[in-house]
Amino acid sequence: MAHEHRLTELDSGVRIVTEAMPSVRSVSLGYWIGTGSRAETDEQAGLSHLLEHLLFKGTARFESQEIDEIFDAMGAEINAGTGKETTSVYSRVIDDHLERAFDVMSDMVWAPRLDDVDSEREVILEEIAMYEDDPQDKIFDVLGEAVFGSHPLGRAIIGRAQVVAETPVPEIRAFHAGRYVPKNIVIAAAGAVDHDALVEMARARIPESDPTRPLAIASEPALELVPRLRFERKDTEQYHVSLGAPGLARDDQRRFALRVLDTIFGGTSSSRLFQEVREKRGLAYSIYSFSGQYADTGQVGVYVGTRAENLSAALEVVAVELERLRREGPSVAELERAKDNLRGRMVLALESTGARMNRLGSSLLTNVPLLTVDEAVAAVEAVTLEDVTALAGELYDPARISGAGIGPEESAFRTAVAPVGGVLA
Repeated sequence: MAHEHRLTELDSGVRIVTEAMPSVRSVSLGYWIGTGSRAETDEQAGLSHLLEHLLFKGTARFESQEIDEIFDAMGAEINAGTGKETTSVYSRVIDDHLERAFDVMSDMVWAPRLDDVDSEREVILEEIAMYEDDPQDKIFDVLGEAVFGSHPLGRAIIGRAQVVAETPVPEIRAFHAGRYVPKNIVIAAAGAVDHDALVEMARARIPESDPTRPLAIASEPALELVPRLRFERKDTEQYHVSLGAPGLARDDQRRFALRVLDTIFGGTSSSRLFQEVREKRGLAYSIYSFSGQYADTGQVGVYVGTRAENLSAALEVVAVELERLRREGPSVAELERAKDNLRGRMVLALESTGARMNRLGSSLLTNVPLLTVDEAVAAVEAVTLEDVTALAGELYDPARISGAGIGPEESAFRTAVAPVGGVLA
């Protein structure tokens, strides 16, 4: 089941990583850039996301509509995404079209025109308005603020409307020039790709750059991981509640135990939270646990959306299940079922060139060891009951848990989360 990747670093500092899949005709190709909301000051909040949009607005060689027409003619789509720590531009094409796709994507990344800005500002302002109207999405940023406070990790990726609307074009250009540099970029591809050929394409398209030049990324404040309670009043049919705490860094060896823990607690339809809150009691439609990892920390959490009349009952069950998880840990059956689930998901991901490309690009850019699937499966198989129980006791200690809510009445929210304990009590 092992799949070998190949890695080349050019003199400029850009890294090209590929994984060949001889049985397919498609290639998933991505540019991964080391900038995201975490790398922004308050005055820059949203520029990574704005810039991601502006990459599609044309270059010196290609008009915006022409970019769309080129990928449409190839039967392909091109997309992009911004995260806390990374930005990516990606596509999936048949092998015959790889060179053309790479040429256009390279121009977008290295040489966006950045002159048709105002129309895209309006698009993102509409996106921010849509986000503000969607509590099921916004609740996770409210939780981020509760867990990470004023640190950039606690800020919404989408940014602030004022920054998006008012940042002058020269500042946007400088933002691009200081971050979209070869040593801060990984080019990843998986599928019907020849590594050496892609490296030569990259050599021809990467601009000259001084690899010793420092990146224009401001230093960030120290993390202050103090539990907090946050609530936003909104006239909603449901209360949207998320409880969370700092988690594990991306390279923490316990991340495999965390994946098992998350699967057991609320990651599947047979998980404890789903069964106890939804299936047995009908207290919510949506209930699950989640986790995320960053360079030096992470986050774990629980989400539930429920009507006012079920709020206290649902959170009482969550509190009971949190305590039971810490005190008793999982059963042998739960542990084995979670491992089987993760193993199946890992193997199924092998069928996706996109999943492989994402793993290559994100891992290399964020300095996470590039494990083979066999190695990752072995790491999951090695997780013990003791590992999961210890991790649950540490990460979900009531003294570490923050709470976030969106709904009609703060008092009802505070009463409902009190059984969890800690700062929520």
